[in-house]
Amino acid sequence: MLMKKIQLGASDLQVTPICLGTMTFGEQVPEPAAHGILNHSLERGINFIDAAEMYSVPARADTFGATETIIGNWFAKNPAARQQTVLATKVAGPARGMPWIRNGSTDLTAADIEGACNDSLKRLQTDVIDLYQIHWPVRHVPAFGMVYFDPAKDNPALASIHVQLQALAGLVKAGKVRAIGLSNETPYGVHEFVRIAEQHGLPRIATVQNPFCLVNRTVENGLDETLHRLGVSLLAYSPLGFGLLTGKYDDVGIADPQHTGVGRLSLFDSMKKQRWGRPEALGAARRYNALARSHGLTPTQLALAFCYTKWQVASTIIGVTSVAQLDENIDAWGTVLSADVLAEIDRIRWEIRDPAL
Repeated sequence: MLMKKIQLGASDLQVTPICLGTMTFGEQVPEPAAHGILNHSLERGINFIDAAEMYSVPARADTFGATETIIGNWFAKNPAARQQTVLATKVAGPARGMPWIRNGSTDLTAADIEGACNDSLKRLQTDVIDLYQIHWPVRHVPAFGMVYFDPAKDNPALASIHVQLQALAGLVKAGKVRAIGLSNETPYGVHEFVRIAEQHGLPRIATVQNPFCLVNRTVENGLDETLHRLGVSLLAYSPLGFGLLTGKYDDVGIADPQHTGVGRLSLFDSMKKQRWGRPEALGAARRYNALARSHGLTPTQLALAFCYTKWQVASTIIGVTSVAQLDENIDAWGTVLSADVLAEIDRIRWEIRDPAL
């Protein structure tokens, strides 16, 4: 499938507008199946892979780094694949509640960033990471289902944005990283990273990876203008709302025993308690899924076409557990949503806003 490559920010990275997310590798997807998905993705023309040091998901000590290890083993078996791939990964932000990451540190120091990058390079069996991202901010921000910013939770003793940028600059200078990005960021954070980089001659962020889908369009509440005016590219994650927007949970709820084993929200109790597991999120998804079917589309086609065609999105990150799912997601590329469908999407959102923010 021919896809025009997208330049990420002001970097020299050229990627497909579909990115293969890999956080299921090592938990839901064993290594041989993961390698099959990686091979097929490359065959289908996808050149962009996203990982993170904390993956697989749900995060736990036994699978910390497993996804990167699986990808590294794939590169070792297929040396040409590394040259064909734009590789992104992430350093975890403050690791509260995850003692296996930097002993559960509440900070992300320059030494932490350098050490995490070196460890990722070893697991990935590569000399360079094309896009290295901070997974979530050191600052207290409303993310992962938190709604409000609370200045009382700020801690000025933690590593500053300047310190983090200096550490990332060191990795770029050493040739270990080509470009840098952020994830789960706010408009303020993006502006500060760009301002400080320009003020001090440090690397400029190329990307921000945030959730964006029919049940979470918070990117459009200010972050999109920030990204547009500063020339930073959006990488949209969870375009299918952790499976809510595939229709798999429409007939029986997330917690229904009939659904055990169907998807992450059914498999893992910890995920039922997150933003995607909210009853309001499922109720909203059912509205959008019904809209899709009424216009001769599958829920997956509607949800992905929404992201694939949005001006705000540079590349959409798809997460799959099988080659069949991968093909379904890629085949949705080129789906055109009519003006009537887009108007109905906005009408539904006006009623229910963003229940999975």
